Amino acid sequence: MNGILPLWKEKGMTSHDCVFKLRKILRTKKVGHTGTLDPEVEGVLPICIGRATKVASYITDAGKEYIATVSIGRSTETEDAQGVTVTSDLTHKEFTRNQIEEVLQQLTGEITQIPPMYSAVKVNGRRLYEYARKGIEVERPVRKVQIDQIDLLNEDQFFSGEEITFSIRVRCGKGTYIRTLAVQIGELLGYPAHMDSLVRTVSGNFDESHCKTLAEVAQVMELDQVQTILRPIEEVLTEFPQLEIEESSLESIQNGQVLPAVPLLTDHPSIMMMFEGRVLAIYQNHPTKPGLMKPEKMLLASE
Repeated sequence: MNGILPLWKEKGMTSHDCVFKLRKILRTKKVGHTGTLDPEVEGVLPICIGRATKVASYITDAGKEYIATVSIGRSTETEDAQGVTVTSDLTHKEFTRNQIEEVLQQLTGEITQIPPMYSAVKVNGRRLYEYARKGIEVERPVRKVQIDQIDLLNEDQFFSGEEITFSIRVRCGKGTYIRTLAVQIGELLGYPAHMDSLVRTVSGNFDESHCKTLAEVAQVMELDQVQTILRPIEEVLTEFPQLEIEESSLESIQNGQVLPAVPLLTDHPSIMMMFEGRVLAIYQNHPTKPGLMKPEKMLLASE
């Protein structure tokens, strides 16, 4: 059993919960997720099964898309709706659509973020949420993240009230905290803010239309048809150029040997070594031996 299972993670579950349940459903231990989603977040969570666990990092590093509801007027300790209110300003507020869109534009591109205290980022070997639960404040690392696009989804031209909410679609790179982005939007508008809700709509090459729920996976498993819902490993490696090899080179690549570099690696950092439509390995230029290349990932080693 090998491949990518695009799972629709439901609210109330951690990513680790999903992996635990899938190991039982699929009766295999080789299951791994591709990036943590908070319990109250639902959406696309690609799961790697069998050999596909070797490409999990490529999916984790791929772009994501989210739909979030931003609430202006209150900030919380967790930066989302599950946290306790830290500050509030419930005075009457008025924003035009143009004002909000100008703020969203300011937060597009490469921006810096400080991860929330209630997050899984490690500082001195411990998760930030471990410190937060004990009331310990620690210095958090400033991170650069890439925001490709933010769209205001509401059609309103004018927003007013004591606590204003609106929805945005965010296309971003890895490591982006949408909770923190909501807070940053509030800061630029001049008020405390938090993220009220979040749905991940895209992860890498997968969107909601590709996904199955845990219940649906269990049904397919009962019919012994799980392989029909698993996507091939090659589907998540579409950004890499491919090199179809001759059978005479098969054993060398399966054994992970260092080989002469190929011209394709001049323009690309990595290349897929293919045989009869299957990816055997991902190779990269050798870091210390010019003119040679070495395996970056072995995906189909010799038996």
